[in-house]
Formats: sequence, structure tokens, C-alpha cells
Amino acid sequence: MDRIEISKAKGFKGEFSPPPDKSISHRAVIFSSLSKGKSIIKNFLRAEDTISTVNAMRMLGVEITEVSPPTHPSPSRGEGKGGGEISELRTSNSELIINGQGLYGLKEPFDVIDCGNSGTTMRLFSGVLSGNPFFSVLTGDESLRQRPMSRVIIPLRQMGAEIMARFEDRYPPIAIRGRRLKAIKYTMPVASAQVKSAILLAGLYAEGETEVIEPFKSRDHTERMLPAFGAEIEVEDLHIKIKGGTELKGLEIHVPGDFSSAAFFIVAALLVPDSEILIKNVGVNPTRTGLLEALKQMGADIELINMRDISFNSELRTQNSELFFGEPVADLYCKGGKELKAVQVTKEDIPAMIDEFPVLCVAATQAEGVTTIRGAGELRIKESDRIKAMATELRKMGGEVEELEDGMSIRGKGRLRGATVESYRDHRIAMALSIAALIADGKTTINGVSSVNISFPGFFEILRRLSG
Repeated sequence: MDRIEISKAKGFKGEFSPPPDKSISHRAVIFSSLSKGKSIIKNFLRAEDTISTVNAMRMLGVEITEVSPPTHPSPSRGEGKGGGEISELRTSNSELIINGQGLYGLKEPFDVIDCGNSGTTMRLFSGVLSGNPFFSVLTGDESLRQRPMSRVIIPLRQMGAEIMARFEDRYPPIAIRGRRLKAIKYTMPVASAQVKSAILLAGLYAEGETEVIEPFKSRDHTERMLPAFGAEIEVEDLHIKIKGGTELKGLEIHVPGDFSSAAFFIVAALLVPDSEILIKNVGVNPTRTGLLEALKQMGADIELINMRDISFNSELRTQNSELFFGEPVADLYCKGGKELKAVQVTKEDIPAMIDEFPVLCVAATQAEGVTTIRGAGELRIKESDRIKAMATELRKMGGEVEELEDGMSIRGKGRLRGATVESYRDHRIAMALSIAALIADGKTTINGVSSVNISFPGFFEILRRLSG
């Protein structure tokens, strides 16, 4: 049955490496496929969402070979900070070899492209396919077909794309007939890395220089990675410009661990008594770590150690040693026992913690005072209405939560109790409620937990071992 029972934990100790970064894995496959020559992606996330991107590129004629990963997460032994032998657990990953076809080497698909549950796949492919001279259709599962796509359709049409969608161009499926595109200057109404990336990818096919202006800084993996492939990108504060017509060249990419996946275990370590964990090889891109800043404001004991960079190795970097393309990485040492206090989260903070909202809500239930989260209306149109979902399910567990139009208000220091709760088939809701279950009296039953395979295969195995 698609449910799990979780009991209150007495401790939370160990070390592990989180799954590879989902956002970077998506982009690595897409950019490699649009490049000429061979690319190698090491530590690729092997999960449902990213496999949707791989399968979509294969439908477009790209040859992608996967080096077989382990079938299940496997424990090994390691030494953690603080002494003592503790388990190190690794989640499923793999290596991909991609023979890129170049910007204009993609082929018209013989069938509709199924993006599964992946909004990243659908939105980024919309940008790519708008500049390719053939017809294609993008669809997805029931959840994805209810997610708004007008925000990407509007700017792509301004670039000259022939693109349409269901219900007055608001929802998938999306039909695209690729055309020659023109550069635009586009001011985004909402900060969205997916929409920004779709426009920049379309900009590769456009005549002239395309400029995107963000209201707030969203995750910048596209801007960091595309120049390593040879794209001409200029970034100045909230302005990103890309020149069309530049051919991309294959390279080797090392994908860091996913901060959004690590976030659940960071919060667990802070809330469960007698806790101490080391999370290794975590991407700490500053456009992704808003949760860390919020937790530190709350008084959390989190230390970043072994700071380093993971590079995207390219010919350009070899020729000019001063150039660096990559992502910052660290190991995160987290220890429980400190009293947390409430925090105020504003609209400006949300883009850097967009995926961590559900687990931040769990942390807020145990913080002294009232935590208020505002400006998060975007979360109502994710895989689920995450504001409504977290408010409803935390209330079932005894949380004092007031749902707001664009966020919520949470009074902390209340005792949570076990209950039967729903994930709404949303992977991040399922995992956040699992962390709440670790501090709730009695047993908690969570329905719809298979959704975690979208981003974190092996999540419950790691949770069990660390709390065992």
C-alpha cells in the first residue's frame, strides 16, 4: 500500500550523502543534448523527474547512455564529526554519456512527449522546441496538467514562437511549431528559474541578444552552466543577457548533492532530541540556501565545513585558467539541542527557499513565538497547493497554523501528535510530514508516499537508519 507509518524518534544520528541535485541534473541533460560532441554527467540524479527529461531528449533523437547505478541505496561505514562509528548512506545515482546533436540537430518526435510530473522538463523544453523547425506536443501527468504554463507561453510568443495550450493557453498539453525567433527584453512578473531558463534557452535560437530581468534573484544554475558549454551570457544583478546563434560544445559535469533534499534532514537534526548528523557533498549555491539563513536566524546550530567548488570542465576553462564554471559545495554539520525562535519570512526571501517551504513550516511548529511567512503565493501552484496542504495536515497533528492568502502564520512550541495525514501526491509534502512525524507523540501514517521517488529515491531508508 502507498503509505508509511513513522513513530517518534529518540535520536537522529549519522552521516550520508544526499541524492544529486535535481535542478542541475535536468539542465545538464538538456544543455549536453544541445551541444556538439560528447558530454559526461557524473553523479546524475536517477529519479522520476530527471528520467522524464532523459526520455524526452531520446524522443528527439539524442543518444544517451546510462552507466548502471546500484539498484538500492547501500550503507557503508564512515566516521562522523564528534567521533564514533556511524552509517553513511548513499542514494541512487548514475553516470550519463550524451552524444550531443547541436542546437539544430534535434528530430521531430514520433509521439507526444510525456513530461511526467516534471514542470522543469515541460517549461525548459518549451523554450528549446520553440526554436526548432518541427511540430511537437508536451504533456504530463494529472498534476502537471493543472499547473499554469501561460507564464512561459507569453514571453515565448513575444519571441515569435507558435505555441498554444489547453484552456485559453493556460494549462498543458502544450503544442509547439518551431519557428525562427527574435530576441526580446522581458521583465518577469514573478521570480521563476524555470521560466527564466526557458527564455534563455529560446534565446540561443533567437537573432540578437535576449535579456531577462528578474524581480528577485531566482536559482542561477542555468547562468552558471551555459557559459561552460560556450554560450555568451552576461549577468549583472537581476539582468541576464544571452546572445543567440552560438554553438555549444560538450563537457564533463559533476553534479553536487541536492540542498533541497538535504533540507529535510537538517530540520530533523534540529528538532529531534539527541541529534547530530553530517550531510556530505551538498550544493550551497546562495540562490538555493534561503532555508539555512532562516534557520540560523531561528538560532539553529548548523556549520558549513570543507567548503569547495565542483566544476564544469570545458575546453574554454582549459585554455584560460582564470575562468571558472561550477557550483559551491560543502558538508553540513547539524546538531540539535538549541531552542529555536520564530522568524519572519518575506516575499524577497521566498525564491531562495521555494522548495524548502514545507519543512520550514515543520521547524516553525517548534520555535518560540509566531513565525509568519508571506509572499509565497507561488506555492499554491506547485505539485500541490503547498500552503493549504501544510496548513491542513499540520493542524491534524495539533499544530497551531493559520492559513494566509500568500503564506501562513505558525505559533510554535506546541506538542505534535500522531495522525493520519495526506501527501497530496507531492514529494515535498510527504517528506516534510515525515519529519513532523519524528517529533510527534505516537505514530503517524502518511498516505501517498510513493511520490518521493520524483526527487529522492531511498528517502525512507535513510530516514529509518538515521533515526534507528
